[in-house]
Amino acid sequence: MVEHVKCLVDSMIRHIGQTVTIFTTSGGLSGNGFTGVLLSVDCNCVRLLADIGAPPACPVGSACTDVMTPMGIENDEGFFWGNPLGAVCVIPTCAIAVFTHSAI
Repeated sequence: MVEHVKCLVDSMIRHIGQTVTIFTTSGGLSGNGFTGVLLSVDCNCVRLLADIGAPPACPVGSACTDVMTPMGIENDEGFFWGNPLGAVCVIPTCAIAVFTHSAI
């Protein structure tokens, strides 16, 4: 494993179970960063539990025209849908540009 990746992984492991924000080297919506509870870390990827109680706000390929509600998304027919457990983001370790966490 490349030394800087090992250093990053070792640092991130100490924050499993905490809320963190990870910015990636990708563009588009994913370039805005991912905030969530850090579930797992290894040399290949990290997993975050994001948007607890709601699906991703605007998944790729979506027109993002529906209205967000506390119960999920209301479409034109008034149908609510959503995932009460949230969304798990799997981020390749090699795509991480910045990892932020609380100083406390």
